[in-house]
Amino acid sequence: MSTTNYCPSLTNYKRFLTREVHIGSIPLGAHHPIRVQSMTTTDTMDTAATVAQSIRMIEAGCEYVRITAPSKKEAENLAEIKKQLRASGFDTPLVADIHFTPNAAEIAARLVEKVRVNPGNYADKKKFNIIEYSDVEYEAELERIREKFTPLVRICKEYGTAMRIGTNHGSLSDRIMSRYGDTPLGMVESAMEFLRICEAENYHNIVLSMKASNTQVMVQAYRLLVAKMMEAGQNYPLHLGVTEAGDGEDGRTKSAVGIGALLEDGLGDTVRVSLTEEPEAEMPVARKLIDRYSNRSGHPPIEPISSTPIDPYSYSRRDTAAVLNVGKDQVPIVIADLSQEAVDEYDNYAQIGFKYNAQLDKYSISDSAADFVYLADKIPSIELPGGLKPLYDYGTWASLDDAQRMVAYPLLTMNEWKAASRLSSTANFISVQADNFHDILALDTSKAPAIFLVETANAHAMPAIRRLGFELIKRQQDTPIVIRRKYAKSEPERLTLDASADIGPLFIDGIGNGIMLSADKTRLESLNQLAFGILQATRTRISKTEYISCPSCGRTLFDLQETTAMIRSRTNHLKGVKIGIMGCIVNGPGEMADADYGYVGSGVGKITLYRGQDVVKRGIPSEDALDELIEIIREDGNWVEVVNE
Repeated sequence: MSTTNYCPSLTNYKRFLTREVHIGSIPLGAHHPIRVQSMTTTDTMDTAATVAQSIRMIEAGCEYVRITAPSKKEAENLAEIKKQLRASGFDTPLVADIHFTPNAAEIAARLVEKVRVNPGNYADKKKFNIIEYSDVEYEAELERIREKFTPLVRICKEYGTAMRIGTNHGSLSDRIMSRYGDTPLGMVESAMEFLRICEAENYHNIVLSMKASNTQVMVQAYRLLVAKMMEAGQNYPLHLGVTEAGDGEDGRTKSAVGIGALLEDGLGDTVRVSLTEEPEAEMPVARKLIDRYSNRSGHPPIEPISSTPIDPYSYSRRDTAAVLNVGKDQVPIVIADLSQEAVDEYDNYAQIGFKYNAQLDKYSISDSAADFVYLADKIPSIELPGGLKPLYDYGTWASLDDAQRMVAYPLLTMNEWKAASRLSSTANFISVQADNFHDILALDTSKAPAIFLVETANAHAMPAIRRLGFELIKRQQDTPIVIRRKYAKSEPERLTLDASADIGPLFIDGIGNGIMLSADKTRLESLNQLAFGILQATRTRISKTEYISCPSCGRTLFDLQETTAMIRSRTNHLKGVKIGIMGCIVNGPGEMADADYGYVGSGVGKITLYRGQDVVKRGIPSEDALDELIEIIREDGNWVEVVNE
């Protein structure tokens, strides 16, 4: 068992108290509100465009504006950008984004309120080489880094400039990779090496981040970072973000899953939602995520837990029985809720992945087709699609004839389960409230194959359900659980963020064998897509192509939104294929660390294509690059022709 050493409490919402960091006029950490930030996408040398975009971001709620400074000239131009912003009446702190150029960082640190450095790129080596370092060689590398990095630390200390030490999963140095591997521990140690140099200089105006496009890795790395800080008596503020999250609902889902998992446990002092959209679109999304926790501390009490039965720094699924197609090693299921819908309309089944063709009298099934459909007490007069399993309230199920009951499944209350004399021999769903976990644990689930359909009325929903999951693990009770969440009518983005943050973290912790979503006045199609999107974002069920797309910045060499849309239009039928779309080499092979293929800007009008982290074709004209990418995918046997019915 692991003790609770990465957050203040697993059951009582309370923010991790960090030290105060001074960033211009807007301090961070301690008891200050969780801050929102973003990054410009303009050319830093285009002062007018950068100032104009910064103002739009600030007016949208951005509290820190980050601007790329890839070389000395961009770093020097930060002074003019800052001057014009201040003349326009905006005193929002500016952050210089630095990767490979210490001299640019040292210039910027004298001009702006904060600099961001990436340990994997700043004075370190990333050539994707596997090098075995002896202890002496490793220490020699650390000494080299200390010599390169210390001047920046001293400048920051002299000028009162804050610093973010921002580790990215995809840009760990060869040295870190050789000793720690491509792991959360490697990410943490990468930051800690730079942090130790800062502390040796008595410099503490520091923020830390552990960003990744893989939500499991991202959450594990932040947790481990906090655990290491607690061990060392440190409490530096945390900048949260899922890097390269993408755009649209997918980007929002992925961000809410990763960022939400940490906010739920009181971790995080500032948030950036990285969307492949205009930067001003990021602030409302981040604010909605943060606002979920503005009144969270008053939630009904959840019974405390002092230790966890899982390793919070690595992924493993809860060991459960296999009940029908639920649990054990099977992918999580999705249950569509038609209890408030017309069950005799083919369109409702089309919305959950089963499209009916009247001429052929058959259904076509999509990759995002629901596994079960909850019909409550409604018995459809049309034949259900093959592969779609009906779920009825117990009384309705019991009233069916023998043949109908054989292909349908009951949903029972706990009292109905206790009293039932007739049960399904293959699968029975028991509706339970996670808050009553002692009563749930007392149920005799040996009488027939059972699945818990778990709900909670607690505003602190994720920890309430996690509490039940942990208890089931401790007791070695192997009944699978499907997580059910019901939402009142809300606008689509709000629903996406709430459901993703409530449910996604449970799957990151290996708790959950399925999802059932309901929301007033919301199309079945939207709910079905969201359920599958959450599973995709947690890497527990892949049902579509995944795009690891950076949010654009001043380094970007093509229009990321337009290019991402173009690539999606040709490849979004490639189930399970991961494509990285990166605007420049900084966010190139490193940041798309676990992509299968990469499309990376390498010059004006030029694209370099990758298979994994290996260059396949370099410097291709952008007008030919997508066709060339598709040809590489085809050569690997991963291309599927689109079939139009």
